[in-house]
Amino acid sequence: MEKARQLSVLCGSSVAVLIVSSTGKVYSSSSGDSMAKILKNYEVQHADKRKILDLTEKTTNYLSLKELLEIVQRKLEEGNVDNISLESLISLEDQFKTALSSVRARKTELMMDLVKPLQEKEKLLRDENQVLASQLAKMGKENEDERAMLLEYSSDNNPPETLRLLK
Repeated sequence: MEKARQLSVLCGSSVAVLIVSSTGKVYSSSSGDSMAKILKNYEVQHADKRKILDLTEKTTNYLSLKELLEIVQRKLEEGNVDNISLESLISLEDQFKTALSSVRARKTELMMDLVKPLQEKEKLLRDENQVLASQLAKMGKENEDERAMLLEYSSDNNPPETLRLLK
């Protein structure tokens, strides 16, 4: 317990120690924050990993989606749909729901993988568009300044030329 406290002080972090003896007696110690707060922080930070592990664990216990569809098709083709037990139907339904949720999760993951590069490309194009717009505005201003200077120069040096037909 003392080493845990020293580690907490040295690293500037919260440490929780939980010891269960062979007789079943529980010893706990926490530094800084309370044990409950440390455990809550741990749960929050590792919730995503636990969800993935739970989903993986659930899907390994079930048949693949293709196998499920084959079983249902076989049962329907047998014509003995009335002989299927309620437990069997409930089990198949649960397996379908789990398979469907894993398929949807994978689909969402793939869609997000496709969207991320597009969002990055959009951001780059917007930035490039802003740079080009500022350059265009700058060039427009320079062109206006040049025209104004040319008009001033031409009006000072040369009288306006008239067409020969009008002379």
